[in-house]
Formats: sequence, C-alpha cells, structure tokens
Amino acid sequence: MDVVADLHIHGRYSAATSPKLSVPTLAGWAKKKGISLLGTADFTHPLWMKELKQYLHNTDDETHGIYTCKDVNFLLSVEVSNVFEQEGKAYKIHTVLLAPSFEVAEQIREELAKGGNLAEDGRPTLSFSIEEMVETLMQIDKRIGIIPAHIWTPWFSLFGSKFGADSVEEVYGSYSNYILALETGLSSDPAMNWRVKALERFPLVSFSDAHSPANLAREATHLRLDELSYADVYRAIKGGKGILKTYEYFPQEGKYFYDGHRKCNVCLSPEESLALKNICPVCHKPLTLGVLHRIYELSAEYEGKSKGSSEGKEGKKEEKKDSQDMEGWSEEKKKPFIHIIPLRQLISYVLKKGANTKAVNGVYDRLIRYFGSELSAYESSDEHIQLLGNVEVAKAILAVKKGAVVWKPGCDGQFGTFSIKEKGEEDKKGAGEAKQRTLF
Repeated sequence: MDVVADLHIHGRYSAATSPKLSVPTLAGWAKKKGISLLGTADFTHPLWMKELKQYLHNTDDETHGIYTCKDVNFLLSVEVSNVFEQEGKAYKIHTVLLAPSFEVAEQIREELAKGGNLAEDGRPTLSFSIEEMVETLMQIDKRIGIIPAHIWTPWFSLFGSKFGADSVEEVYGSYSNYILALETGLSSDPAMNWRVKALERFPLVSFSDAHSPANLAREATHLRLDELSYADVYRAIKGGKGILKTYEYFPQEGKYFYDGHRKCNVCLSPEESLALKNICPVCHKPLTLGVLHRIYELSAEYEGKSKGSSEGKEGKKEEKKDSQDMEGWSEEKKKPFIHIIPLRQLISYVLKKGANTKAVNGVYDRLIRYFGSELSAYESSDEHIQLLGNVEVAKAILAVKKGAVVWKPGCDGQFGTFSIKEKGEEDKKGAGEAKQRTLF
C-alpha cells in the first residue's frame, strides 16, 4: 500500500504556532491536503500528549504503532532542540523523533525531561549533546526513528552556517548509523543535496514543519508499505527502499535559500557574498549565510574558495578532494521529486487577494472538491487540469508543474516570492535558478 506522509509538524503548544491546532483540525486538513499518514507532533509536551491520548485510537493493537482520528492515520512524532557544547564548539540542532508506541513515547518523555523543561515548549530545548541523546534513546528502544531536521537552515540544524557542523560524524560520532534519514528542509530540494557525496548513505525525506493546519503538506514523502504499521514505515524509510518520491517546496521560496541581511534589505547569491567576503555591504557585519551557500561549501564541486567563511569556521584549510568525492550521488540512490506551490498561495497570486480571504478560500474549496486533495492537483493529467472551471488557476497549476516560475529568492528569515511566466515570454529564469546553475 502507498501512503503520503508528513511526519514533521507542530501542535499549538510549540512557539509561534496557530492556536487553531488540534488533533481533529489536523485530521481534517490532512484529508484536504492528501496526507494519509500524519505525525502527531510534540508528544513530549504534557498537555498535547493528553490530547493525543484523548483523540487517537489504535488501528489494530498497540504493537502496530499507528493511530487514527477521523479516518486519518497518525504516527507519534516530536521535534526537539539540542543546545550543547562539544570539543569547545557550540551547537544548536533540531531533530525529529518517531516513536513506535505511547509506551515508548512516555519513556522518551521521562528521559528527555532530565535535560530540559518539557512543559515550556512543544519543541523542547534540551541540554544533551546529540550523542548523549541518541545513546539514551537507543537504550529505550532501537526502533525509535532519528531524523535530523531541516539540515541546512542557518540557525538550528546539522549543517547550518551559524551553529552547524561540516559532517555528520562531527556531531553524531559513532552513532551516525542510527540516523533513519535526513530532512532536506524548505530551502533545499533533493537535487541540491545530491551535490554532497558524503550524504549519499542517508535517505532524504521531506516534511512540512507546519506551524498551522493550512501549511500541512507543503512538503511530504510518498512511501510504499507492505502493511500499515510503524515497523513498515521505519523499514520503508531506512535505506530509502520504500521512498517513492517527495513533494518539494521550491527551494528559492524558503526563508534561507540565499545569503543576506533582512534589516539591511540585502539578499545575495553565494557568488556575490564570496566577492564581498561574506560581509554585508550596508552594515559591514557578517551575512547570514543561507542553504545554497552551505551546500556549495560542502559539495563535490567546491575547491576551497570559501571553506572557513561560515561563522565560527575561520582559519580552516580545505583538504584536496579525491576523484570519488567529486562525483556526487550515484543515480540509483536518487529518488524522484516534484516541486509544488501550496494551492491557496497560488490562488492568492492569481486573484491578487490575500491567502486567507473569503474569495481565495472559496476557490480553494472548489479545487479540493474537483481534485480530491491538494497534492492530487499536481498529480493530475494536464487534460484534467485544463477542464477546471477557473481557467487562470488551471494555467497557474500547469505552469508550476512545468517549472515556469520566476523567483525572487528568500533569505535571512524572509520567504521568497514568485511570479508565473506568461505564454510566449522568453525562457528567462529567476535569479535563484540562474545563480544555482552557475554554482552547480
């Protein structure tokens, strides 16, 4: 059986989230979006855990680890934030954890409470190092899924420019083999990650990191299972054999695709940043280096032009890469993916009205009735899309499917913006696309 999974989301007890988030509300939006397996989010928070136990029911028995609400399947998940020092360096890293049962989730809560206040935030901040946490989790249950979250974003990620590492082993050490998969994050897509040869041994997954119900499925992962169980979801992700494809945000829309300073109104490609020695031309302070820059630094094509330019990495020398490291990923390891733009956002662009307005919501509801779900719209044939009553919206969906989108890339916490190329317009690309091609 096939499921479309979004296993990294948040409940209303996490910081900067919608107060409308509840288990039944998430289930309703999951149906609209086309999600058949949803992460519960935030199971370490005592009030959210109480709500999970109230609304979620076993599909078969506790050993299956899959629960339901309003005919939507859920899997126990949480994102945690580890803030720690290791060998004299500070790290701030987010990780998604998956649990096979409520019993195991309660054991995780008991152990993690020793490193932080779980009631303070649905995404708790922990003082454990990553190695300490993984060792503790594996003592509880080796079936616990460990997925480094949005691995490239500057502030709280495995490879982020502010507090990240240059390799998996730098943070995980001998526990690297316990990583289930790596989450690409909104500001990168699989093709960008394929440039980093060292990541080839890890499957890539994409999830929404939604802080509101409407943002579910802005990224998701299509899995093929033998049966609907936690064990089979784990098996499908492990090694990537059960990953059929991922649905991806256009990375240029992500908040950290390019380098920049939002307050200075500066947004630069890595090439432009390197020419300025990664210093803001307005305030003359170090730029916030984005995802594309970090991937460039760790990619097969990199030849030492900027190694050590990221914050906290000055003075390092680039070692010469051997020919194997220059190859990138092998073709058999690469999984298909498609770029999407959330439909309410696309309708808002076409109607030139706010995404939360009555007019946009009305068109959105009609599209859901027509296609069955949001992701189904992007899986539909061109002929089916062309039969949609709203011609302009149909054209916009087709344009997204064909990649006929021009971007002003996001940077330093600000989302990118897009426009649709008109028929007959020259095949020009947005700045983000053009710069990415010259780098890669």
